[in-house]
Amino acid sequence: MPATHEVTNQVPEFHGQGHDLAEDPTLLAALRRAGAEWVEPELRELGRRAGTAEAAEWGRLANEYPPVLHTHDRYGHRIDEVEFHPAWHELMRTAVSHGLHATPWRDSRPGAHTARAAKFYLWGQVEAGHSCPISMTYAAVPALRATPELAERFEPLLTATEYDFGLREPSGKRGLIAGMSMTEKQGGSDVRTNTTTATPQSDGTYRLVGHKWFTSAPMSDLFLTLAQAPGGLSCFVLPRVLPDGSRNRMHIQRLKDKLGNKSNASSELEYDGAVGWLVGEEGRGVPTIIEMVNMTRLDCTLGAASGMRSGAVLALHHATHRRAFGRALIDQPLMRNVLADLVVESEAATIVALRLAAATDKSQAGDEQEALVRRLGLAVSKYWVCKRGPAHAAEALECFGGNGYAEESGMPRLYREAPLVSIWEGSGNVAALDALRAMGRQPAVVEALLGELDAAAGADRRLDAAVAGLRKELGDLTELEYRARRVVEQLALCFQGALLVRYGDPAVAEAFCASRLGGDHGGAFGTLPTGLDVEPILARARHA
Repeated sequence: MPATHEVTNQVPEFHGQGHDLAEDPTLLAALRRAGAEWVEPELRELGRRAGTAEAAEWGRLANEYPPVLHTHDRYGHRIDEVEFHPAWHELMRTAVSHGLHATPWRDSRPGAHTARAAKFYLWGQVEAGHSCPISMTYAAVPALRATPELAERFEPLLTATEYDFGLREPSGKRGLIAGMSMTEKQGGSDVRTNTTTATPQSDGTYRLVGHKWFTSAPMSDLFLTLAQAPGGLSCFVLPRVLPDGSRNRMHIQRLKDKLGNKSNASSELEYDGAVGWLVGEEGRGVPTIIEMVNMTRLDCTLGAASGMRSGAVLALHHATHRRAFGRALIDQPLMRNVLADLVVESEAATIVALRLAAATDKSQAGDEQEALVRRLGLAVSKYWVCKRGPAHAAEALECFGGNGYAEESGMPRLYREAPLVSIWEGSGNVAALDALRAMGRQPAVVEALLGELDAAAGADRRLDAAVAGLRKELGDLTELEYRARRVVEQLALCFQGALLVRYGDPAVAEAFCASRLGGDHGGAFGTLPTGLDVEPILARARHA
């Protein structure tokens, strides 16, 4: 019998072909500018692993078989355990062993935070859900340092490079993972409306009672949380297992059924007299926890850039191998426009995310000017880069046609994941208003960021005109809150444009300034103006 059909014109698998995902010129150049080129051998190792079929399968399985909550054992005892597919643990083990979680806090080499950011961005292209507990562990360390004895107790294990999953007392483990538990039903981002109470005890601990609406990664070993103490809203650290080996009274009520981020457990958590230790001072909960929030906002920006890079690379791979109407998709002018536009957006996201990681390095070293750049630059970039992620993912998916809408392509997972980082740690309005708050409370941040833009003055007339328009917008205080998104978007675009003009590929910088700043651009991806040389742009996301 003859075959009913022959399979032709299908795109070969991207993963498992020996690709090194660290072959990313914007990423590598950012490392060198930050003095972190020492990490490149390890980054290359991780990049090759990220390109394997095995790693891709871990990502698929962790999402195909999401975590399951077991509240009680067979005898009726409360256990509050979350069960994960083994693939999740492989993803976590790889991330922790490469120090994506917290090693910069004990690494004195130059550019340690940038090196960690590069690895986080790279490994996140395999699977984004497990990045959540990795990010929160990274962010927990500076918050805990508000109480030195707590930092001394937990920091060595939080920064250890061993992933030691399981419900045991923290001091008996080889490494720890941290979570955070802040928002409540009635408030969301408005944490000052929290009703969870913290009552001081004679032994120096506090007893917490209340309900948390979103607690990410409830299988973590430690949690930073906010509760109302006698002195006001305060920050606390709670272990899952107490020093005497008993379980802390933290009950997982349910896991959230989310749009995406399926591999990661997000939960509602009940504190029923749970034991916690005060971090910082009573009544200073928000200033204490804000250190954690700012670190996770950096990772939101890195996560969005990571997703864009993955989408651009996979779309380009598909278009290179798929033919339609007599020629490869990549050779058709309109598709080349779309792909080049996706790469331009990806490069702009990557360069600003890594610049902010470098500012973290410098501000941690005591550079006050870099701290100012980071404060405002992070707020505006978290808003804009994360806002661009979903549209970018949708366009990358569309490059596959109907094949991209099928789960087995991996593109639906990328698409579902993209909105998360725009919501996590403050959705669009919160991020935009945070930028305005920073400008109002600390005007020096405006001049610091404008200094970054001025460093590119004269290099591109469209950038110069955009910066002039931005200064005019900033000088007008009329209905500023109403205009917050407009102002913050302009700040972010000018910041990206200045970085691309100074450090980026000339073809990418030209395309960005012509389309994002010059006004010669439509509302969709793939509307770059004519006359651009897109081949060098496409080459920056092409893997042989």
